[in-house]
Amino acid sequence: MPSDHFHGKEFFTPGAPPVKRFTDVVRWMATRNRAPWRDDATNGSSLPPAQVSGNRLLVTFVNHSTVLLQTAGVNILTDPIWSERASPVAFAGPRRFSRPGVELAHLPPIHIVLLSHNHYDHMDIPTLRQIQQQHAPRAYVPLDNARYLAAANMRRVHEMAWCDNHRYSDDLTIHCAPAQHFSGRGPFDRNRSLWCSWVLDTPGGRIYFAGDTGFGPHFNDVKQRYGDFRLALIPIGAYEPRWFMSPVHIDPDEAVQAHEILAPDLSIGIHHGTFALADEGQFEPRERIEALAAEKKLNFRVLRNGECLEL
Repeated sequence: MPSDHFHGKEFFTPGAPPVKRFTDVVRWMATRNRAPWRDDATNGSSLPPAQVSGNRLLVTFVNHSTVLLQTAGVNILTDPIWSERASPVAFAGPRRFSRPGVELAHLPPIHIVLLSHNHYDHMDIPTLRQIQQQHAPRAYVPLDNARYLAAANMRRVHEMAWCDNHRYSDDLTIHCAPAQHFSGRGPFDRNRSLWCSWVLDTPGGRIYFAGDTGFGPHFNDVKQRYGDFRLALIPIGAYEPRWFMSPVHIDPDEAVQAHEILAPDLSIGIHHGTFALADEGQFEPRERIEALAAEKKLNFRVLRNGECLEL
């Protein structure tokens, strides 16, 4: 049914600038000025506890947009990817430059997987297949994404529209919230499935996972609808060149603006330093956020892969 973000055939973000098309991709490829990346072996390897009880909140940054959230006896993974490439094939596509900070075999029991959209660096079917085999979690996805998870044998899948909510337990409610992005895993399914951010109501406070997004009024909308946040996970990478990336990826300055709008107790930067998806340097997002946070005296941190933090 048509809505304010679905016209009957494709999903869209109301008021957002148009996402670039194939001719723009060709122009970008022909004019790229990519900063060098190298293999990074500086991350640690964590062994998270089996669970965290009550209103405690333990956050472990795994890599890219993959974060392990542990609170109220529930273990939650966001956009998990352990594959060597963010790609439909194992022999080509963006490769990994840093190892996951938690080995897949060392994960605690996973109860919930949150997927923000269906791009390969966020919906990694080989990883999801292994998580399904080992943990059989519930998966939460935006509309028309459950069909992709059949390849991972995932059956406990909840599809949600923006502003929907689902009560997982007495202690945890999951809200599907807007984002400014696009979807597609091939040439014929562009914007045929929805993208989103996620909000979690927990005993210890509200958590925001921004997924992938450009900068737009949805940050104000999320703040007005859901109120105060204890933690925000905000993307900071894959933003250059701006003429091409700005409709769908925020840069560090915009990430700081989002932090200031949402006003969480703490923001943590995600979507950086693992796959070279754009033209900025490998460590530029981290360095820029750290400089801005120091300058503005903001509680906005960038964790190393495997770094664990208790709020």
